[in-house]
Amino acid sequence: MLYKNGVIHTMAGTVLQHGYFREKDGLIEEVGAMPPVPREGEESFDLAGAHVYPGLIDAHTHLGMWEDGLAFEGDDGNEETEPLTPQLRAIDAINPMDRCFSEALDAGVTTVVTGPGSANPIGGQLAAIKTAGFCIDDMIVKAPVAMKMALGENPKTVYHDKGQTPYTRMATAALIREQLFKARRYWQELKRAEEDEDCDPPEYDIKCEALLPVLKRELKVHFHAHRSDDIYTALRLGREFDLDFVVVHGTEAHLTADYLAQQGVSVLSGPSLCDRSKPELRNLTPKSTGILSRAGIPVAIITDHPVIPIQYLPVCAALVVREGMDREEALKAVTCSPAQICGISDRVGSLEAGKDADFIVYRDQDPLCFEAKPEMVFVRGRRVK
Repeated sequence: MLYKNGVIHTMAGTVLQHGYFREKDGLIEEVGAMPPVPREGEESFDLAGAHVYPGLIDAHTHLGMWEDGLAFEGDDGNEETEPLTPQLRAIDAINPMDRCFSEALDAGVTTVVTGPGSANPIGGQLAAIKTAGFCIDDMIVKAPVAMKMALGENPKTVYHDKGQTPYTRMATAALIREQLFKARRYWQELKRAEEDEDCDPPEYDIKCEALLPVLKRELKVHFHAHRSDDIYTALRLGREFDLDFVVVHGTEAHLTADYLAQQGVSVLSGPSLCDRSKPELRNLTPKSTGILSRAGIPVAIITDHPVIPIQYLPVCAALVVREGMDREEALKAVTCSPAQICGISDRVGSLEAGKDADFIVYRDQDPLCFEAKPEMVFVRGRRVK
């Protein structure tokens, strides 16, 4: 299919005021300026001057893990029976039939990172998925895409109420450190057995196996951290184990933005469109994302769905623009930036040859205006809205 006569916002550094792109087998085959070289028998769709953007990306949600309108029956986000559960896989819990997937598409959100919550110091494996589909196996962009770890109030609160460790921030960090040491030793024993036939491999350990890609820097760590001291603990653990990690939420990251920029930290920032529901959110401000961006920190805007419903991702982006963030940077923060931060930019985040044909079409509206709604939404070249 040839899509022609559109304003193509590639999010790869160019805006084609009078452009086209070709889609084949769910992928973008070609992007360029009008007129395209015609192909025999090719179907075409005239965009008639409409604006085209990549599908929006929410880099931190729990979509399909806490199902809309259900209590315990649809609550599959936290395994609160033990604090260390790296072996858990989000794809075993996500319900694509949850109506919030449809609401995501209504807003032009075509890709999300979703998975376990922050009850456990190590919560399990996150997945990057499409929001269109019926079978999770057919919706995967990358799984696992990251390992979820959590610092701060949430693990303390959950396990304090159970009367077991971790009661304190010290214990939370110590448990993560202990499990990573065990996984490192497990890895060393595996390598020793491969190199020396007289050495037996260690007994299979599913938790250590799940952490091997983390230690090999093949899998990112997403550290849930709100307070500055928790962010610094994430940095400390990252240095100790040479982790490839991202800070999730970073509510107080703006207080030390210059330092974090020097450390090369990326932040999945938000949610901003909420109240200060617990003590560690006391410094919450919608100005934070813009401050981080101006400091040179790679940022993505997130909803933390269902904390903020997924369909309000564009509203969250509009809010941070109102509070001082550059509009183009905010648009990047829901398209190409989350794709780059989460390691899925080979598939999504911009309109470039070889990437998935996920795109949204607006007639006369700015996608970051409150009243804006995409006229059409496509996922892998198929119109879904």
